[in-house]
This record gives sequence, structure tokens and C-alpha cells, in this order.
Amino acid sequence: MSDTKSLPVIANRKGYYYEIKAGKRYLWCSCGRSKSQPFCDGSHAGTGFLPVAHKAERDEDVIFCGCKHTATPPFCDGAHSNLPGGYLTDEPDSSENRRIAMRAAGPEPIVQLDGRCYVFATSRASLTSQGAMGYCPVVSPATGAQFQSQFYAEVVRGASPVISADGRHTVLFVTEGAGEIEIGGRRFPVGARTGIYIRPSEAYRIHNENTALVKLFISNGPGSEDLVWLDDMPTNFEAQFPQREATVDPAQRHKMAERYYQMLVNREHGSTVVTQFIGNIPLSKAEPHRHLYEEALIFLNGAGVVWTETVKTTVAAGDVLFLPRKQLHSVQCTTPGGFDIVGVIYPGDNPSINY
Repeated sequence: MSDTKSLPVIANRKGYYYEIKAGKRYLWCSCGRSKSQPFCDGSHAGTGFLPVAHKAERDEDVIFCGCKHTATPPFCDGAHSNLPGGYLTDEPDSSENRRIAMRAAGPEPIVQLDGRCYVFATSRASLTSQGAMGYCPVVSPATGAQFQSQFYAEVVRGASPVISADGRHTVLFVTEGAGEIEIGGRRFPVGARTGIYIRPSEAYRIHNENTALVKLFISNGPGSEDLVWLDDMPTNFEAQFPQREATVDPAQRHKMAERYYQMLVNREHGSTVVTQFIGNIPLSKAEPHRHLYEEALIFLNGAGVVWTETVKTTVAAGDVLFLPRKQLHSVQCTTPGGFDIVGVIYPGDNPSINY
């Protein structure tokens, strides 16, 4: 076999979106030579490659790998981003992009973009007091979310009321301050840029022994319109899942061209449906793309612009971008040195998959 034939051909630099049907068998092209992408047409003959069969267990939307370098065949795993020409940026000053209207923020916290996509500014939100904690909904079923909800909270010196996970997977992310998260009677120290996971059967509260506020985001899935309060802390900590903290570790970064991300709360913590990650976006504008998962993206610093099909708006630290599934979008960083983001995706466990 020649060296050329030993390598797959990159049929498409991004994945192929496809709606598969329960019980149907699909033969995915692994060699990249098929003229019927992403499916096999027999062109692999003599190459040493064989098609990969997949029988669908249910009707669902999937992304078949187009670059043929995935580690999870037949599906995309984001490997295309690190291949030559696999991850492209977009020119914000192109003639096409200049036609996209800028939508300025008003007094309300939400700036609505295309579809059910919007940007929420915590700096313009009014908080409801609940003991030592003030909070507000950021993402909820009422604002168009199908799978998750998110709340912004600030805790003064003292302790928040007890909050029930209420049968939902819950992830926290502390943006400022330091304190402890108590889960079922066990305490976990947290500081800025710490993630925490709470199991569906558990309850939690935030302790702050300092004068500075503890600021955090509370995300859960499935979503809810409000938090559920308890009078007392139950002691049903699920000890079979002892690892609850997730901290920033540069050694755990995954490269995406000039960008990178690190998984925070994920399956290693026991979270099977909600995934939290932290990433960095350099001075650039991403090519417009879509995801199959629903996402809430928290901007931690810097400034930028969020683009959808016909409208764009500015974003800054403390803002949150809500992205429904399949929403075409692009995030642009306008800050030299880049800016940092935290994402919560549901359902999904790989933030690098797009189409």
C-alpha cells in the first residue's frame, strides 16, 4: 500500500449534519474518497480502509465526521479544528458582515438576537434577595431554553439559604470572591474560577466569611424557572461521587487551532448530561457555525461582539450568551490578548464539535 493510500482523504473540513432514523443502518465512509459523503460508495477498495457501520437506536440529529480523523467514528469529535484549514476565522469588515446590524443594549438586561438567541447583562439585572443571597434568572424555559437554566447570584458575608438540586444536575461557577460550598453537610473551599457539581438528589448552600461578595452562576438541567429553597440541609451526600471541585489547570487544555478549552465539570465528576468548560478566544472572529447542544456562555473578561444571521451586539465581562441548539452564530474578541469564557452545554460533553 502506498503512503498516499494509507492516509484518509479530508472529504470536508467540518462535519456533516444528518438526521438519522431508528433501526436504519448507515455505512460511514472512513477513507474520504466516497462521492456520496458522508456515506460509503465503495471507493475504499484497495486502500486498506473499511466503512464503519452504525445502526441508529433512535431518531436523532448527529454530526458525521467529514475530515476522517475523528477518534469517535463515525461521528465528529472536533478533530477537524486542528487540521490544516480546518478552523477558519471570519473577516468582520467584509462587505457581507458590514450589512449585519448592530443592536445596542437598552435599560433591560436582555438584548435579543436572531431566533431565541440573546445576550444577558448581569450588570443591568435586578437581584431578588433571599437571605444573604441576591439572585436573578439568566436562562430559563420562559426565555426559550429547552434543556437548562442558569441563575446569577451574589452572596454577602454569611451563608445563603439551603438550595435543593430538585432532581436536576447542578453546576456552579464562582467568578469572584472566595468561600465554601456545602453539599449535604460536606464543605468544599472555592475561589474565583472554580466549578462545583451537585448531584440531583442533593442540596447545597454558599458560605462567605469575607467582606467581599462571592459572585457565581448556578446552572441546572433539566431547566427550571426558579431555585428551590429548603429550611434545613439534608445529609444525603452521594459519596460514590467524591470529586466535586473543578479548577483551572493549563496542563488539561485542549487545543482548537488558536483557541483552547479545558473541561471543568463533566462525566469524571458524575455529570452525565450537563458539561462545564472554560476556554480562551484570541483577538479574532470565528467563522459562523452551529452546535447540536444548547449552550450558555459566560464572558469573564475583555470585550467582543456576538453575531447571528442578521444582527450583532457587543459583550463584556459579566454578560451571558444563550445559544439554542442549531443557532448560527459567531463570537468575536476585540480585546488584545483575548478573553476568557465559561460554557455550560446540555446535552453534550465536547465543546469542540460544530458544523
